[in-house]
Amino acid sequence: MQNFSQTSLFEITKALQKSLKEKNPKEQISFVVLNPDIETSCYNGNFISIENKQYIYRGYKSWIDLAHQLGCKMLTPHLLNEHFVRIKYEKLTQDSFHTQSADTEQKYGSDSIFAAIHKNEEAGFLHYFTQALQNVKLSSRRRILNLGINSGDEFALIKEMASNLQELELVGIDYCHSAITKAKEQFRDNTNIKFLCADIKELNDLALGEFDLIISIGTLQSSNLEYNKLLMSIVQNQLSKNGAMILGWPNCRWRDGEMIYGAKMKNYPFSEMSNLYKDVNFAKKYLQQKKFRVTVTGKDYIFVTATSIIKD
Repeated sequence: MQNFSQTSLFEITKALQKSLKEKNPKEQISFVVLNPDIETSCYNGNFISIENKQYIYRGYKSWIDLAHQLGCKMLTPHLLNEHFVRIKYEKLTQDSFHTQSADTEQKYGSDSIFAAIHKNEEAGFLHYFTQALQNVKLSSRRRILNLGINSGDEFALIKEMASNLQELELVGIDYCHSAITKAKEQFRDNTNIKFLCADIKELNDLALGEFDLIISIGTLQSSNLEYNKLLMSIVQNQLSKNGAMILGWPNCRWRDGEMIYGAKMKNYPFSEMSNLYKDVNFAKKYLQQKKFRVTVTGKDYIFVTATSIIKD
């Protein structure tokens, strides 16, 4: 087993890349490092002296980040003694909804890989989405529309956060029939929450009226939608004059049970975020032109949160 407690991160990365090339998915590799709990308030790369020898300090976050960058999951470390731990990585499979067939049910349906994803249980999503809901003053919004609701994660969080849930009207739209069926079952006791199986390209035909808050996470950038045109239409036709929007873009890939940081485009073997930045920038500039105060936040998901500055 290799001991990396005195090795630079650059050399560690090269060594692990070489080892992983010889491994199949779900196989593991192990190595020894300095115990991250040996010190507090210590930045990565600082030296720790033990019995007149110098060792390089790195925290657990650094090892988790490296695992994802190498296409691995970090398993529970094993304490060897007070100074050293064994880190174990498991090589991820390519098991991902991103690689699934384009068929709606296979990719997003209730029996799909996507259905096993629970964004509200990911700290990298929950923190920033909660922050966005707070920023738009959730309890002051009476009519809320969610585009691309799938099985209802966003509404589940709103149920927990809203102090006046019964005063709100929530409408969720998705074009995946089994996902909408699952959402209806999940919220069957909430008569003020409604789900529609429909194509958001035909949103104007539904005659739903205006909403105080419109949410869309991971939907508007779909390849089968005209993003710029659709966003402008939603703002002009479905959003009330004093309304608010929360738009979210995944800056991650879901793979073998892990949320891996960094958007990825076809034909690139690495994270490439040009399209993400382009879409976020368009939303920000357009909403500012329409007299909205706009913030851009997030990490694994990027959120554009907009609140109207128009006064009645």
